Amino acid sequence: MMRKLILALFVLTLIACSPLAGKGNPASQPPADGLERATFAGGCFWCMEPPFDKIDGVISTTSGYIGGKEVEPTYKEVAYGRTGHTEAVEIVFDPSVVSYERLLEVFWVNIDPTVQDRQFCDRGSQYRTGIFVHGDEQRASAEASKTKIEETKTFELPVLTPIETAGPFYPAEEYHQDFYEKNPQRYYSYRRGCGRDARLRQLWGDAAGGK
Repeated sequence: MMRKLILALFVLTLIACSPLAGKGNPASQPPADGLERATFAGGCFWCMEPPFDKIDGVISTTSGYIGGKEVEPTYKEVAYGRTGHTEAVEIVFDPSVVSYERLLEVFWVNIDPTVQDRQFCDRGSQYRTGIFVHGDEQRASAEASKTKIEETKTFELPVLTPIETAGPFYPAEEYHQDFYEKNPQRYYSYRRGCGRDARLRQLWGDAAGGK
């Protein structure tokens, strides 16, 4: 009980003390010629950047918001579940170096696909998982990937992560970008306290995503 109370206070402190700066950035623009975009929601976007940043062929990762109705939402609005958005990461990648299928593989082992409207210690639809596809080709790959997970998973619970058409993606405020590099102590404290890695190991074993 005490551990849960401390964790709850810590998460509330993150929200209350974050330096909000008005409305979020405008919706992201199409990537440069020859590059493609992938968008995944896996709970806290701080934790979804690192595993993709490690991959050759990934040009950039951007934390932001997707799946809601409000235009240019702020972190505070999203965090309190006011806009319908979920935290997500947008990846710009070079398909001649890394495939979308490879990005899907990395995505799965970095989430808990067995729950709805939450991830690890974070509760609410703003932390729901999702694959937001850009076009029919990505949808086909995402559906094939989900089917493979359902057929080969070692856990008994069903896979609940939806596949949706990507709508506007709004980059989060600058202080959220590359948070794990800017504030490593705070980042790893949050990650450990949230039980993310322990749960990933339970689900995926040695294949579990990196930090």
